[in-house]
Amino acid sequence: MKALILAAGRGERMRPLTDTCPKPLIKVRNRTLIDWHLMGLARAGVTEVFINHAYLGELIETHCGTGDRFGLTITYSAEHEALETAGAVALLREQLGKAPFAMIAADVFCPQFNYADLFECLPDIDPWGAPLKNPDLAWLYLVRNPAHHLSGDFVIEQFSLKNQGAPRHTFSGIGVYRPEFFDSVRSGDKVALAPLLRIAADQNRLGGELYRGPWFDIGTPERLAQANQMST
Repeated sequence: MKALILAAGRGERMRPLTDTCPKPLIKVRNRTLIDWHLMGLARAGVTEVFINHAYLGELIETHCGTGDRFGLTITYSAEHEALETAGAVALLREQLGKAPFAMIAADVFCPQFNYADLFECLPDIDPWGAPLKNPDLAWLYLVRNPAHHLSGDFVIEQFSLKNQGAPRHTFSGIGVYRPEFFDSVRSGDKVALAPLLRIAADQNRLGGELYRGPWFDIGTPERLAQANQMST
């Protein structure tokens, strides 16, 4: 499985920390956010990783290098203007190939997540070995709603994600996707991920599960401090 780490965000709410440092290089427990993901992917057996970037992207490339020190091969996708999540995938569509791939937001801190679980997502056959007629197009890991997002994103019904109902949970920023999920996005277009997820949920083709381990969206200095305090 290949993986794409999303690292193109500006990090406005993290200023002044992000005035000279891209958010993926902010440290939690003396290790950069992006290093946590790269190490987890390498332990899981992933060898090929793509990283998109825009703001201060040269610093990300300098820090991560070729990926050798992690046992990975890293390819960079430089965006002159951040293309949002779906736009980032469209730009890499041919390189990502035809198999499902993992996609991870660089600014989430999830130290106990088992990246090997990503290999078990999006099966093409049912438990009895028969091909699935309409397999899920994507599989998302949800978390309990944090204080900054109490409304949540999706409802889980027997590993199927729905737009309506309760209780709702929040998308963690970690998921697995089939390439065809992005068929409607043209290379170079700026397209967000959320509308595509809503459509897939309405079509009953969005799967997912609740991740119960520690998770932080490092979106503000306050959340960064909380992650450092709770992870020691």
